[in-house]
Amino acid sequence: MSIVEVKGLKKAYPGFSLENASFNLEAGRITGFIGRNGAGKSTAIKSMLNLVHPDKGEVRYFGKPLLENEAAAKQKIGYSTGTVNWYPRKKIGDIVKSVRPFYDNWDQTAYKRYLDWFGLDEGKTPLELSEGMKVKCNLMLALSHHAEVLILDEPTSALDPFSRDELLGLFGELKNDGVSVFFSTHIISDIENCADDIVYISKGKILSATTMEAFTRDFSQQGETLEQTFLRLERK
Repeated sequence: MSIVEVKGLKKAYPGFSLENASFNLEAGRITGFIGRNGAGKSTAIKSMLNLVHPDKGEVRYFGKPLLENEAAAKQKIGYSTGTVNWYPRKKIGDIVKSVRPFYDNWDQTAYKRYLDWFGLDEGKTPLELSEGMKVKCNLMLALSHHAEVLILDEPTSALDPFSRDELLGLFGELKNDGVSVFFSTHIISDIENCADDIVYISKGKILSATTMEAFTRDFSQQGETLEQTFLRLERK
Protein backbone atom coordinates (compact mmCIF):
# COMPACT_ATOMS: atom_id res chain seq x y z
CA MET A 1 0.00 0.00 0.00
CA SER A 2 1.32 3.46 -0.95
CA ILE A 3 1.01 5.62 2.14
CA VAL A 4 2.90 8.53 0.56
CA GLU A 5 2.35 9.59 -3.05
CA VAL A 6 4.53 12.30 -4.58
CA LYS A 7 3.13 13.45 -7.90
CA GLY A 8 4.81 15.87 -10.29
CA LEU A 9 6.49 18.13 -7.76
CA LYS A 10 8.17 21.17 -9.26
CA LYS A 11 10.07 23.90 -7.41
CA ALA A 12 12.13 26.49 -9.26
CA TYR A 13 14.94 28.58 -7.80
CA PRO A 14 17.44 30.80 -9.65
CA GLY A 15 19.89 28.37 -11.19
CA PHE A 16 18.10 25.20 -10.04
CA SER A 17 14.77 23.49 -10.52
CA LEU A 18 13.19 20.37 -9.09
CA GLU A 19 11.43 18.91 -12.11
CA ASN A 20 8.32 16.73 -12.07
CA ALA A 21 9.41 14.60 -9.08
CA SER A 22 7.19 11.56 -8.66
CA PHE A 23 7.49 8.44 -6.48
CA ASN A 24 5.58 6.46 -3.85
CA LEU A 25 6.49 5.19 -0.38
CA GLU A 26 5.10 1.93 0.90
CA ALA A 27 4.18 0.85 4.42
CA GLY A 28 6.76 -1.43 6.02
CA ARG A 29 9.54 -0.60 3.57
CA ILE A 30 12.79 1.35 3.78
CA THR A 31 13.51 3.71 0.89
CA GLY A 32 16.94 5.26 0.31
CA PHE A 33 17.10 8.65 -1.44
CA ILE A 34 20.39 9.13 -3.30
CA GLY A 35 21.89 11.98 -5.29
CA ARG A 36 24.82 14.37 -5.27
CA ASN A 37 24.97 17.59 -3.26
CA GLY A 38 22.69 20.06 -5.01
CA ALA A 39 20.75 17.34 -6.84
CA GLY A 40 17.49 18.35 -5.15
CA LYS A 41 17.12 15.90 -2.25
CA SER A 42 16.48 18.48 0.46
CA THR A 43 14.22 20.51 -1.83
CA ALA A 44 12.16 17.40 -2.55
CA ILE A 45 11.94 16.47 1.14
CA LYS A 46 10.94 19.98 2.23
CA SER A 47 8.35 20.10 -0.56
CA MET A 48 6.96 16.77 0.66
CA LEU A 49 6.38 18.38 4.06
CA ASN A 50 5.17 21.78 2.78
CA LEU A 51 8.19 23.41 4.44
CA VAL A 52 8.76 24.97 1.04
CA HIS A 53 5.80 25.52 -1.22
CA PRO A 54 6.05 23.64 -4.54
CA ASP A 55 5.21 25.54 -7.69
CA LYS A 56 3.37 22.52 -9.02
CA GLY A 57 2.42 18.98 -8.07
CA GLU A 58 0.77 17.20 -5.15
CA VAL A 59 1.73 15.12 -2.13
CA ARG A 60 -0.75 12.71 -0.58
CA TYR A 61 -0.44 10.95 2.78
CA PHE A 62 -2.69 7.99 3.53
CA GLY A 63 -4.68 8.77 0.39
CA LYS A 64 -5.42 12.40 1.29
CA PRO A 65 -3.86 15.60 -0.11
CA LEU A 66 -1.34 17.12 2.31
CA LEU A 67 -2.47 20.71 1.72
CA GLU A 68 -6.06 20.00 2.83
CA ASN A 69 -5.05 17.69 5.70
CA GLU A 70 -1.68 18.97 6.87
CA ALA A 71 -2.31 19.00 10.63
CA ALA A 72 -3.74 15.46 10.67
CA ALA A 73 -1.03 14.10 8.34
CA LYS A 74 1.81 15.51 10.42
CA GLN A 75 0.52 13.69 13.47
CA LYS A 76 1.67 10.53 11.68
CA ILE A 77 4.94 11.85 10.25
CA GLY A 78 8.33 11.90 11.95
CA TYR A 79 10.79 14.32 10.36
CA SER A 80 14.44 14.80 11.19
CA THR A 81 17.29 16.72 9.63
CA GLY A 82 20.92 16.03 10.37
CA THR A 83 21.17 18.56 13.20
CA VAL A 84 19.17 20.32 15.89
CA ASN A 85 19.14 24.02 15.06
CA TRP A 86 16.41 25.33 17.32
CA TYR A 87 16.38 26.15 21.07
CA PRO A 88 20.19 25.74 21.21
CA ARG A 89 20.38 26.91 24.86
CA LYS A 90 17.30 25.14 26.12
CA LYS A 91 17.64 21.83 27.98
CA ILE A 92 16.50 18.72 26.14
CA GLY A 93 13.90 17.99 28.82
CA ASP A 94 12.40 21.46 28.35
CA ILE A 95 12.43 21.08 24.56
CA VAL A 96 10.43 17.86 24.95
CA LYS A 97 7.91 19.62 27.19
CA SER A 98 7.43 22.21 24.41
CA VAL A 99 7.13 19.62 21.63
CA ARG A 100 4.97 16.85 23.07
CA PRO A 101 1.67 18.80 23.34
CA PHE A 102 1.61 19.04 19.54
CA TYR A 103 1.28 15.24 19.18
CA ASP A 104 -1.86 13.35 20.13
CA ASN A 105 0.08 10.08 20.22
CA TRP A 106 3.12 11.26 22.15
CA ASP A 107 4.37 8.28 24.16
CA GLN A 108 6.37 9.26 27.23
CA THR A 109 7.44 5.65 27.78
CA ALA A 110 8.78 5.43 24.22
CA TYR A 111 10.51 8.79 24.69
CA LYS A 112 12.27 7.54 27.84
CA ARG A 113 13.27 4.36 26.02
CA TYR A 114 14.85 6.29 23.13
CA LEU A 115 16.44 8.78 25.56
CA ASP A 116 18.18 5.87 27.26
CA TRP A 117 18.91 3.98 24.03
CA PHE A 118 20.58 7.03 22.44
CA GLY A 119 22.43 7.87 25.66
CA LEU A 120 21.02 11.41 25.87
CA ASP A 121 20.95 13.58 29.00
CA GLU A 122 17.76 15.62 29.52
CA GLY A 123 19.77 18.21 31.42
CA LYS A 124 22.00 19.12 28.48
CA THR A 125 21.33 21.71 25.78
CA PRO A 126 21.89 21.18 22.02
CA LEU A 127 24.91 23.48 22.27
CA GLU A 128 26.53 20.96 24.58
CA LEU A 129 25.98 18.00 22.24
CA SER A 130 28.29 16.63 19.57
CA GLU A 131 26.96 16.61 16.01
CA GLY A 132 26.22 12.91 16.30
CA MET A 133 24.28 13.38 19.55
CA LYS A 134 22.29 16.22 17.95
CA VAL A 135 21.21 13.79 15.24
CA LYS A 136 20.15 11.29 17.91
CA CYS A 137 18.20 14.00 19.74
CA ASN A 138 16.27 14.89 16.60
CA LEU A 139 15.54 11.22 15.91
CA MET A 140 14.34 10.69 19.48
CA LEU A 141 11.77 13.45 19.03
CA ALA A 142 10.71 12.07 15.64
CA LEU A 143 10.24 8.55 17.01
CA SER A 144 8.42 9.32 20.27
CA HIS A 145 4.95 9.88 18.83
CA HIS A 146 4.56 6.58 16.95
CA ALA A 147 4.97 8.07 13.49
CA GLU A 148 3.86 5.82 10.63
CA VAL A 149 6.16 7.60 8.16
CA LEU A 150 9.72 8.66 8.96
CA ILE A 151 11.26 11.24 6.60
CA LEU A 152 14.92 11.74 7.42
CA ASP A 153 17.35 14.11 5.71
CA GLU A 154 20.94 12.85 6.18
CA PRO A 155 20.26 11.11 9.52
CA THR A 156 23.49 9.07 9.55
CA SER A 157 25.97 11.66 8.25
CA ALA A 158 27.40 12.74 11.62
CA LEU A 159 27.25 9.35 13.34
CA ASP A 160 30.20 7.09 14.02
CA PRO A 161 30.13 3.64 12.34
CA PHE A 162 28.84 1.88 15.48
CA SER A 163 25.98 4.39 15.96
CA ARG A 164 25.13 4.20 12.24
CA ASP A 165 24.90 0.42 12.47
CA GLU A 166 22.60 0.72 15.50
CA LEU A 167 20.40 3.22 13.68
CA LEU A 168 20.09 1.00 10.61
CA GLY A 169 19.08 -1.83 12.94
CA LEU A 170 16.39 0.44 14.40
CA PHE A 171 15.14 1.16 10.88
CA GLY A 172 14.72 -2.59 10.42
CA GLU A 173 12.68 -2.85 13.63
CA LEU A 174 10.45 0.04 12.58
CA LYS A 175 9.97 -1.55 9.17
CA ASN A 176 8.80 -4.75 10.86
CA ASP A 177 6.22 -2.66 12.73
CA GLY A 178 4.85 -1.36 9.41
CA VAL A 179 6.57 2.05 9.46
CA SER A 180 7.68 3.55 6.15
CA VAL A 181 11.25 4.90 6.43
CA PHE A 182 12.49 7.37 3.80
CA PHE A 183 16.02 8.70 4.24
CA SER A 184 18.54 10.59 2.19
CA THR A 185 22.27 9.96 2.64
CA HIS A 186 25.64 10.27 0.96
CA ILE A 187 26.76 7.06 2.68
CA ILE A 188 25.68 4.70 -0.08
CA SER A 189 26.68 1.59 1.88
CA ASP A 190 23.97 2.44 4.45
CA ILE A 191 21.35 2.26 1.71
CA GLU A 192 22.87 -0.93 0.34
CA ASN A 193 22.72 -2.49 3.80
CA CYS A 194 19.11 -1.76 4.66
CA ALA A 195 16.99 -0.28 1.85
CA ASP A 196 14.21 -2.14 0.06
CA ASP A 197 13.70 0.64 -2.50
CA ILE A 198 15.75 3.44 -4.05
CA VAL A 199 14.82 6.89 -5.33
CA TYR A 200 17.68 8.30 -7.43
CA ILE A 201 17.74 12.02 -8.24
CA SER A 202 20.21 13.85 -10.49
CA LYS A 203 20.18 17.55 -11.43
CA GLY A 204 16.65 18.02 -10.11
CA LYS A 205 15.13 15.02 -11.91
CA ILE A 206 14.11 11.64 -10.53
CA LEU A 207 15.90 9.15 -12.77
CA SER A 208 14.70 6.03 -11.00
CA ALA A 209 12.22 5.09 -8.26
CA THR A 210 12.17 1.34 -7.90
CA THR A 211 13.13 -1.63 -5.77
CA MET A 212 16.76 -2.26 -4.87
CA GLU A 213 16.65 -5.44 -6.94
CA ALA A 214 15.30 -3.68 -10.02
CA PHE A 215 17.74 -0.77 -9.66
CA THR A 216 20.68 -3.18 -9.49
CA ARG A 217 19.40 -5.14 -12.47
CA ASP A 218 18.83 -2.03 -14.59
CA PHE A 219 21.87 0.08 -13.70
CA SER A 220 24.67 -1.97 -12.11
CA GLN A 221 27.39 -3.73 -14.03
CA GLN A 222 28.72 -7.14 -13.09
CA GLY A 223 30.37 -7.08 -9.65
CA GLU A 224 29.66 -3.41 -8.89
CA THR A 225 28.66 -2.19 -5.46
CA LEU A 226 25.81 0.31 -5.27
CA GLU A 227 28.33 3.08 -4.60
CA GLN A 228 30.35 2.15 -7.68
CA THR A 229 27.17 2.16 -9.76
CA PHE A 230 26.18 5.59 -8.43
CA LEU A 231 29.63 7.06 -9.11
CA ARG A 232 29.66 5.71 -12.67
CA LEU A 233 26.18 7.08 -13.38
CA GLU A 234 27.12 10.51 -12.06
CA ARG A 235 30.25 10.66 -14.21
CA LYS A 236 28.26 10.30 -17.44
